[in-house]
Amino acid sequence: MAGARPKTGRVPEGEPGRIGAVSDPDVRVLAEPEYRAACDLFLQTLLEARFDDESWSQTKGRFEPGRVLGAHVDGELVGTTMSMTNALTVPGGRRLPAAAVTGVGVRADRTRRGLLSRMMHEQLGDAAARGEVFAMLHASEAVIYERFGYGAATRCREIQIDRARAGLRETAPRGGTVRILPREQALKVLPELYEVSRRNRPGNIDRPAAWWPARQVHLGNAATVVVHSDESGADDGYALYEPTRSGERSTLNVYDLNAADATAAAELWRFLFDVDLADTVAGRIRPLDEPVEWLLADPRACRTVSIGDDLWVRILDVPAALRARAYGHADPVVLDVRDGHFPDNAGRYRISPQGAEITDSAPDLTLDVAALAVLYLGDRRVTDLAEAGLVEAHAPAALESADALFKTAQSPWCGTSF
Repeated sequence: MAGARPKTGRVPEGEPGRIGAVSDPDVRVLAEPEYRAACDLFLQTLLEARFDDESWSQTKGRFEPGRVLGAHVDGELVGTTMSMTNALTVPGGRRLPAAAVTGVGVRADRTRRGLLSRMMHEQLGDAAARGEVFAMLHASEAVIYERFGYGAATRCREIQIDRARAGLRETAPRGGTVRILPREQALKVLPELYEVSRRNRPGNIDRPAAWWPARQVHLGNAATVVVHSDESGADDGYALYEPTRSGERSTLNVYDLNAADATAAAELWRFLFDVDLADTVAGRIRPLDEPVEWLLADPRACRTVSIGDDLWVRILDVPAALRARAYGHADPVVLDVRDGHFPDNAGRYRISPQGAEITDSAPDLTLDVAALAVLYLGDRRVTDLAEAGLVEAHAPAALESADALFKTAQSPWCGTSF
């Protein structure tokens, strides 16, 4: 759910480990009165408590008519998934329509019987019919979604900064002011400020109006929002943090920080490092290339404690996706893309600095649509996937060209749970 780290699916369904397929499950679009039951089922599959009435009232706005599916066996709801209308920023800055998939769960006594596969295929077909170029999700388990064509397209890191050693360099950008935003104003200010402060980084997604109240469900009473204003008084960045205590030590958990420029980002981190009584400042779900350590006089005060996958992407319209993104400078490369679920995606595509086009030329590289998703936003080199056997190189020299064509100036990053 929004605000929690990826909890989109549960256990592998379908062929691997299948106990016994359900002969004729009824997978259908749920009506509005059924949404809360679907939410309860999803939370049950995550071993989490059901929402109380207040939490449900803040969350239910995310359920879009026509986009909530339920799997029924003998008239009983035993599986569910949903998607939300959204958009994905691709290299070059364009935003393309995308289905944000979440709420995927199958009841524990009905797992490994093909229900998840059935729901996934129904959902992907619906998203494609809507003209959405991508489906995307945060995966609770990495082995589930690749067989449906999803690939891990962005990564994130968790950092911990020793506050006692967190003095900023004299060269760190300075300017503007930081203020604490009263909690009751947050929902009014943050949606617009997110749009102001987000950059055209590949992997960014929209945060619709219903996202923000649902985000509040996962925050405690100690959550605080601070806003940066530039020299003219215009707001251009914010951070959301919440303290936790373990024994004698306290940690300032930074769950959301977006800034329009380097000065706003530096001043927000400066503020966080100056909060009294905190021993550690922990940045959750941060970009791989965010230069926090280089703001510090002692870069070793900032440690990367983990790196993991963030946004998984399923390309539903390969021609549209390839034509929409920008490419680097290198010799053209012909990709032979395979897609077992959407035959119209399969084909050969000539990629050049000028763009992408369908071609009949002999392929330089062959890959599955899931591997293409991993490469699409620029997070991984084509050479890396070739060395892992996920890309077949017919012309080895094409790997270097493909690396340059798909490379992006910034690491792709989503940073938005849903």
